[in-house]
Amino acid sequence: MSFLTIEHAVKQFGGLRAVDDVSFSLQRGEIVGLLGPNGSGKTTLINLISGALPASAGTITLNGQQLTGLRRDKIARCGVARTFQLVRILPSLTLIENVMIPAVFGHKAHWGAAADRVAKDALAMVGLSERATMSAGDLTYIDQKRLELARALAAEPELLLLDEWLAGLNPTELEEGIKLISELRDSGLTILMVEHIIDAVRALCPRVVVMNSGKLIADEQTDKALTDPAVVTAYLGEDVDA
Repeated sequence: MSFLTIEHAVKQFGGLRAVDDVSFSLQRGEIVGLLGPNGSGKTTLINLISGALPASAGTITLNGQQLTGLRRDKIARCGVARTFQLVRILPSLTLIENVMIPAVFGHKAHWGAAADRVAKDALAMVGLSERATMSAGDLTYIDQKRLELARALAAEPELLLLDEWLAGLNPTELEEGIKLISELRDSGLTILMVEHIIDAVRALCPRVVVMNSGKLIADEQTDKALTDPAVVTAYLGEDVDA
């Protein structure tokens, strides 16, 4: 049985089908890239999985449990965590306070010393442990992105949804980010990542699913997808190394 199963997912906004009859699945421990041009429906699909938006039709199940129709907090309790294209942190709180919130309200619902330990471990994973007591509002944008990932990790998810988390990193930071995601993958975490940086996709994802205009146009091995004429035409252009 697949770990994450999306069957005929639809999201309708008036006359627009942002997600149009999309079906695919992930196995436990798999990392899959979700590709497509801007406006193709990638983030909307992430929103359906995480419960940020209700599906108009179709079903989404995680480890045999149906997520469709659940509130986002219930979905988080099922083991789903995510990052956002636009960083969503709590700038008036310290880093450790930011990260303790999902430790308390996430998949395993820790309290007290246990929540503190989980939060500190998450900050250490993203290289922010030495700044745990500083205000999140004083972080640079890149470190805010690190904090957002730490918040997702503190929820101790079984499924991690990354929505362009690597965007905006300089070459050194990008290399560190790829290494971090590869370590998460190697730990057995199941990851679905929206990404435009093709070198990162090649480095991390043996398989990709590709969307265009709300529809799934490819679900195949990464190297094959990057030379698929339909994918090249819809998204990558002639220079797939760009």
